[in-house]
Amino acid sequence: MSLGSRAMRRLTLCLVTLVLAGTAAAEQVAAPRPASPTLAQAIAEKTPEKKPPAKKPTVKSPPARDLFGTVESPAPIAARAIGSYAKGCLAGGSALPITGPNWQVMRLSRNRNWGHPRLLDYMERLASDARALDGWPGLLVGDMAQPRGGPMLSGHSSHQIGLDADIWLTPMPDRVFTAEEREDVTAVSMLKDPFTVDPEIWTPEHTKLIRRAATYPQVSRIFVHPAIKKKLCETAGKDRAFLRKVRPWWNHYYHFHVRLSCPPGLEGCENQAPVGAEDGCGAELKNWYAMLKSAAIAAAKPAKPGAKPWKGKPPLTMAQLPRDCGTVLKAGGHTPVIADVATMPAALRIAAGKDAGPPLPKLDPAALAALVNGGSISGMPLPERNPKR
Repeated sequence: MSLGSRAMRRLTLCLVTLVLAGTAAAEQVAAPRPASPTLAQAIAEKTPEKKPPAKKPTVKSPPARDLFGTVESPAPIAARAIGSYAKGCLAGGSALPITGPNWQVMRLSRNRNWGHPRLLDYMERLASDARALDGWPGLLVGDMAQPRGGPMLSGHSSHQIGLDADIWLTPMPDRVFTAEEREDVTAVSMLKDPFTVDPEIWTPEHTKLIRRAATYPQVSRIFVHPAIKKKLCETAGKDRAFLRKVRPWWNHYYHFHVRLSCPPGLEGCENQAPVGAEDGCGAELKNWYAMLKSAAIAAAKPAKPGAKPWKGKPPLTMAQLPRDCGTVLKAGGHTPVIADVATMPAALRIAAGKDAGPPLPKLDPAALAALVNGGSISGMPLPERNPKR
């Protein structure tokens, strides 16, 4: 091959090489390069994902009744009724002796014969006056308050500040009950049916007792069953001033409930509004009888399938009571203990204790049928069972 031919061949190879190199370079420029990660992305890739903080379990405060219901002794501080009758507590409470010259305390296992000194003075005076002046043989005393007041494990929503007391309408016998009898003896119902006092049980002495109980100036209210209120309206005679304090309320058919006003000048004790000038024997009593009628009809109806049982209001917590009730609960170095009916016999007896009186009487089937079919209470032969004395 000549020198010129070799030179031409080398030149051709060089040109081909340059073309191929340019194509490869063009392809490298055209191909997308992977993007460099940002600083934030790099940190995110290296940092593990944070989980939301776990929610702390909600700690529910025990009901105040579970704390006050286990205390067996009073708060060793000055006597005070704190708060309202249904939202409060009792400091410096005193116990009514279980047996006095004119009274006996019932249901001793409940430990509810405590009260403010104002209540104890009233109970002793009423028992004495009723016996000496009205011929009542003596009082059978039901629930007053717990040693430090407060909500109870069973029974009442009031009776919390040591100014409430239940008094049986059963006369005290002429002997002292044994401890067993005080637990087992049942109070006598004053009713013949839901609307009527039984004339064979009710006596003029019952009227005198309630009249006497209402006459003292420190009494704010006395609660009785509407039928007993009706009976009092019929038998009060000309002296009717006491009727203003006697108010109808559910289930008070074997006892009456005395409520005293707060001691004068005592801060932190909440009174009820004063009673009005009316004796309560008119429109108010008529309204109560309408409610009794509705309740009697509702009680006769069978429960609807799947209906949820009535639970009532949730129990009070310590946060809902006056602040001083926390001091009362811990006074004297007491450590609050939550009631456990599985391990505390006293709490078990209280929570499972039967009512002090018999069940509320019911209408016989014929009377109930008449009421359900539109009959009125006044149209039934009920008032005739209560002749005026």
